[in-house]
Amino acid sequence: MGDTWSQLPWPGPPHPTMLLVSLLLAAGVMHSDAGTSCPVLCTCHNQVVDCSSQRLFSVPPDLPMDTRNLSLAHNRITAVPPGYLTCYMELRVLDLRNNSLTELPPGLFLHAKRLAHLDLSYNNLSHVPADMFQEAHGLVHIDLSHNPWLRRVHPRAFQGLLQLRDLDLSFGGLAFLSLEALEGLPGLVTLQIGGNPWVCGCTMEPLLKWLRNRVQRCTSDSQLAECRGPPEVEGAPLFSLTEESFKACHLTLTLDDYLFIAFVGFVVSIASVATNFLLGITANCCHRWSKANEEEEI
Repeated sequence: MGDTWSQLPWPGPPHPTMLLVSLLLAAGVMHSDAGTSCPVLCTCHNQVVDCSSQRLFSVPPDLPMDTRNLSLAHNRITAVPPGYLTCYMELRVLDLRNNSLTELPPGLFLHAKRLAHLDLSYNNLSHVPADMFQEAHGLVHIDLSHNPWLRRVHPRAFQGLLQLRDLDLSFGGLAFLSLEALEGLPGLVTLQIGGNPWVCGCTMEPLLKWLRNRVQRCTSDSQLAECRGPPEVEGAPLFSLTEESFKACHLTLTLDDYLFIAFVGFVVSIASVATNFLLGITANCCHRWSKANEEEEI
């Protein structure tokens, strides 16, 4: 056998083209083995995964492990499965705008510690629960605008987001927002709250007072933020309300006021009893008169 091999002609050095093909195939195998293959209907380039405008009804199951920028915008996604972001430690930007999301699973951002930009605008979210962004302490920008069914933001919804600079809550269904939801955001620079049906009652006074103090160093869409109620301030710009506007919220009753109310109540009670007594007598007299007439006719 050795003599046979020795008699075969030497094929010469490998052709450069064949060598390049072999290297590319090996790289492709390594790329696939590393779990970084690009999902179907998506494009992947330089750690950016773009799955936008593909009419997706669900999120793609597998993404490159080193994904930094993920766009799922302009689809028909109705839900994100729990733990979906667990393996993507490098994720910086997540774009979920213009989908059909009604809620997000608890703990979705537990492992998204480097996430900085989150866009959830143009969805159907109804509430922002407590600790929704738990552990995503690197968030700088959150867009929750144009969620028409968004009625409630929990007081601890943005807890721990010390680096948050831009928050957009505009054009939703918010009638009230707790001061606690915002006062724990020391880095807040831009706040958008216009286009909501704000009810500017007594419960809104703490928030409006805080906003007035922050308006100089916090950019806000003050021209778009208007009151929808109560009737006396309907249509008024949110930031035009002053302490005088809430004067009625601080009225207190004195002892004389309580005595007067008690006296009026007593008088009304006596009048009611007297009225009932007179009505009873009148009814009794009418009954007797009617009976007497009937006897005379007989």
